[in-house]
Amino acid sequence: MLHFMQRLVAGRKDETGASAVEYGLLVAAIAALIVVVVFGLGGVVKGVFSKTCTSVGASAAPTGYSSASCG
Repeated sequence: MLHFMQRLVAGRKDETGASAVEYGLLVAAIAALIVVVVFGLGGVVKGVFSKTCTSVGASAAPTGYSSASCG
């Protein structure tokens, strides 16, 4: 019985599982932050590309070439 109690107490001092959980939570938080940033900046990036495409399409195309398609 004493051996069982010693192993039980020694097992409680083992914190490798807690470290793994902490790293998992850290990775999940970083992934969530990346998703928020990508979706938050998506509209801004789309607007910049649309303005660029419109300005390129508005410029005069050389003879025999069609203007840019912003589709």
